[in-house]
Amino acid sequence: MDHQKIDELVAKIKALESELEVELHQEYERFTCEITKKREEILASYQKERQGALRYLVSAPILHLLSSPIIWSVLIPALILDAFVSFYQWICFPIYKVTKVKRSDYLIIDRHRLEYLNIIEKLNCLYCSYFNGLMGYITEIAGRTEQYWCPIRHATRVKFMHNNYKKFFDYGDSDNYRQRIAELREDLREEKE
Repeated sequence: MDHQKIDELVAKIKALESELEVELHQEYERFTCEITKKREEILASYQKERQGALRYLVSAPILHLLSSPIIWSVLIPALILDAFVSFYQWICFPIYKVTKVKRSDYLIIDRHRLEYLNIIEKLNCLYCSYFNGLMGYITEIAGRTEQYWCPIRHATRVKFMHNNYKKFFDYGDSDNYRQRIAELREDLREEKE
C-alpha cells in the first residue's frame, strides 16, 4: 500500500475543498451584495409609490368612507365564529379521529408588510387576509365534517365545492354509501397535517 500516494491525494482533496469553499464564499458575497442593492432599489421605489394616509382618505369616494364601518363591523362576528369553529374542531375531531385543520395553512397574514402601502391599506390587507383565510379554514373544517357525516353529492349542481366534495358519493347511490362510508372516514385520518 502506497501511503505517500494516499497522503498526496488527501492533500489535493483538502486543497480543492478549500478552493471550493473560497469560491462559494465569494459567490455568496456577490449574491448578497446584489440582493442588498436590489432591496434598496425596491424599497426606494416603494417609498415613491406610497400614498400618504391623509391623501388616501381625501381622494377616497365618500361612499367608501361611509361604508367602511359596516365592513369592519363584520370582524366581530368573524372573531366569534373563528373561536367557535376552532373550539368545535379541537373538541370533536379527536373524537371522530379526523385530522385537525392547521389554521396557519389558511390564515396567511403578510401583505401588510409591503412598504408601498400606507397604514390604512395595511389595515385593510390585514382584515382581508384574516377574513378570507378564516373562510378557507372554516370551509375545510366543514368539508371534513361533511365527509365524515354526510359524504353525498347534491342532486343539483353546486356553485362552490370544497376540496372533499369530489370524493363524495353520487346522489342516490345507497350501495356505495353503505359499503364505502368507512373508507371516506378513514381517509380523513390520513389527511396530511
